[in-house]
Amino acid sequence: MLAEEFKFIKPGEVRTRMAPSPTGLLHIGGARAALFNYLFAKKNEGSFVLRIEDTDLERSLPEFEKNILESFKWLGIEWDEGPDIEGKYGPYRQSQRTDIYKKYIEKLIAEDKAYYCFCSQQELEAQRQYQMSQGLAPRYSGKCANLDKETVKKYLAEGKATIIRFRVPAKKVSFDDLIRGKLEFDAGLMGDIIIAKDLKSPLYNFAAVVDDFEMKISHVIRGEEHIPNTPKQILMQEALGFSKPSYAHLPLILGPDKTKLSKRHGATSVLEFKKQGYLPEAIINFMAFLGWNPGDEREIYSMSSLVKEFSLEKVQKSGAVFNIKKLDFLNGFYIRQKSIEKLTELCLPYLIEEGLISPFFKEVQYPPAYGAKEIIQKYKISETGEEIYLETIQKIVSIYQERLKKLSEIVELTDFFFKEKLVYNKDLLKWKEMSDKEIKNSLDRLKKLLSKIKIENWNKENLESVLLPEAEKMDPAAQKDRGYLLWPLRVALTGKQASASPFEIAEILAKEKTLKRIKEAKKLL
Repeated sequence: MLAEEFKFIKPGEVRTRMAPSPTGLLHIGGARAALFNYLFAKKNEGSFVLRIEDTDLERSLPEFEKNILESFKWLGIEWDEGPDIEGKYGPYRQSQRTDIYKKYIEKLIAEDKAYYCFCSQQELEAQRQYQMSQGLAPRYSGKCANLDKETVKKYLAEGKATIIRFRVPAKKVSFDDLIRGKLEFDAGLMGDIIIAKDLKSPLYNFAAVVDDFEMKISHVIRGEEHIPNTPKQILMQEALGFSKPSYAHLPLILGPDKTKLSKRHGATSVLEFKKQGYLPEAIINFMAFLGWNPGDEREIYSMSSLVKEFSLEKVQKSGAVFNIKKLDFLNGFYIRQKSIEKLTELCLPYLIEEGLISPFFKEVQYPPAYGAKEIIQKYKISETGEEIYLETIQKIVSIYQERLKKLSEIVELTDFFFKEKLVYNKDLLKWKEMSDKEIKNSLDRLKKLLSKIKIENWNKENLESVLLPEAEKMDPAAQKDRGYLLWPLRVALTGKQASASPFEIAEILAKEKTLKRIKEAKKLL
């Protein structure tokens, strides 16, 4: 569609839909399609409809529908009408709309635009194999297309297995795709297509056509894998006298190797991304750029800014590459925007699940000046059994906020805070070419210096003022290399090669535990 044609969209008349099938978990491709439908509807002051396509009764399961709804809610993609929000055009589950489909199937049969087909699976497969052996595209031969009414009636009375086919006219079908421009197909190559197993069991293409018409859908925005379905649906719309919605087909999502996105590229279900510690804001921002580009260098977009800026005119035709590093970058950005209180709240489930802490609550009666009784949240460290206030955990989270790319990383980065004893190789204590004797001297020096600091003065600033000058003196080459003192301290406190500042860590661990870990490091030598 040309850019000027978008001007004829009237605010409030746009109705888009997402119609997932509850036969599996919601993945990025489906979530991206839902996001683009949502953004287009909201940009044009329209409505976004969620329709559950559950006509495949054997494979459609309640747990998959639950996963789909939870995924959209977590992402903040809210529907105006759907299975849990009734509107004028419900019900919004296809399994509850069978009488509607039956009416239209009977109409097509009565007008000889559809017919019963009694060909067996064996016949159809043999026909398909023969056509392929001749280098032809498989299509139905039309064997049952001209059965007389008496024969059809007889076969139905006998209970002969049947399906219902739509008569596909031999004609050209074209439409203006809002992203790809004019597309044209030769319907004569299709053969008559199956639209239903029986009067109350429609297949995808027919049910989608009926639902889109009945629900007043103005724009169908979906993945490019649906392009071959569009001419079939247009032919059915014409046969039923339906209006035709506008179509837009989104580019495929590709892996870094430019093949179709799969699990080996890091793709997974939406709620699995949540479990791994990605934020919904980051997923939304990331998905928006899977095929859409605002035309400038800006990369950070909230949902509200996406609604304001989104346009189908800026959706690309070529495949969109799924780059997990870009997602990690965006997630890290949104993590850094969180308040420490909120970020701690998001990190706590990972620490609890790992068994590093277990929550319990204690009622505290505050002095009258503080008002009514309040609840103070405290935690118990699993290995040590000691109590730790939420405020301390917030301090732990705060010193790692800049390092987090995913919430789940909080476990690996901070587990040493919650353990009774650290396990690591003594060689990790070595800075450059230090000998065991030199490491021991550094640890002895640390113990002596830290022991003199009073508990009330035990904070990051005082620790730095005491240790930094001494660290510069410890370099045997007199180059003021602080690592000879501070590296053994970092490793003794954390058991890790990389960590936050040892001064910040020591402040949180407090004096007693800091000295204890230095003593344990000496034992390794």
